[in-house]
Amino acid sequence: MTISTLVDQTIAAISPLDADAVAAAEARQGVLTKPPGSLGRLEYLSVQLAGIFGRPIPQVTGKAVIVVAGDHGVASEGVSAYPAEVTPQMVFNFLAGGAAINALARHAGADITVIDAGVAVDLEPQPGLTIAKVGYGAGNIAAGPAMSRADAIRCLEIGIAAANERADAGANLIAGGDMGIGNTTPSAAITATITGADAADVTGRGTGVDDDALAAKIATIRRALEVNRPDGNDGLDVLMKVGGYEIGVLAGVMLGAASRNCAVIVDGFISGAAALIAWRICPAVAERMIAAHRSVEPGHNVGLQAMRLTPLLDMEMRLGEGTGAALAMHIVEAAAKCLAEMATFAEAGVSDRDDG
Repeated sequence: MTISTLVDQTIAAISPLDADAVAAAEARQGVLTKPPGSLGRLEYLSVQLAGIFGRPIPQVTGKAVIVVAGDHGVASEGVSAYPAEVTPQMVFNFLAGGAAINALARHAGADITVIDAGVAVDLEPQPGLTIAKVGYGAGNIAAGPAMSRADAIRCLEIGIAAANERADAGANLIAGGDMGIGNTTPSAAITATITGADAADVTGRGTGVDDDALAAKIATIRRALEVNRPDGNDGLDVLMKVGGYEIGVLAGVMLGAASRNCAVIVDGFISGAAALIAWRICPAVAERMIAAHRSVEPGHNVGLQAMRLTPLLDMEMRLGEGTGAALAMHIVEAAAKCLAEMATFAEAGVSDRDDG
């Protein structure tokens, strides 16, 4: 299916993992000074990174978190415990360096880019903020589609451009973060559509709604699915009908990063929903994804299981912003360094195991 020149070119550039690099990394893992498999998932991660980067000994050259903000018309249905005004307020908090993602990205040594993809008010231009507003908040999915097909394509293109910019600057670990009051509702709708799960099984409390509000939220998602009837086999159709601007841009970030042989670090529920869209558009992208953590939001694990991604961490987090991804970057880089910096048995003069 043709989407647009940029999106089509990006998809075409997403190849399987480099088989030669994978084989070389596996061989090196077998002669490092440790029993085979004793570093567990660090070993698998290092081999995956070798395949992603196309280098037998992978090296992390830079880390980036792209935080994308957008509002949602469905917030008017009472699906969030916070008012929509929080979205622009938090954008300014990101820019001032005062949010959780700022603290965790600083700790990880990751750069932050903030994109306004669809905040419902105009934001003053300032350093660190990219204004790429597709619209002033996505449509209320309980009453109709989130956006037009053209807007959905534009979201993907903005994300691809952002990923290309970070890759050009040297980053090869790229994560997406989100900000948008009400965005767990479209994320649940996306997850239900693509995985075939029931709305009740993928819907959580988001910002902390009570039991009555949770029941109303599930009903809202079911109404959105009935009104829009998104095609779960068509990622662009799902984005257009029950998505959101920031979710679409994050899907584009993932496609763009994968096309540049970067590791795609998937954050929480909203990033997971974006990953599902990217995966439906281009299934090969999943090989280049690393699931950072398991969100408290129930739909997140459903989506990760569909893509066969196993999260690195389970910290009972549900903030979004890219926080879990920033935290996981330490583990991802550690995996690469173990493969690169450990000595082999021959180099260290240590006797290898005797299988005879």
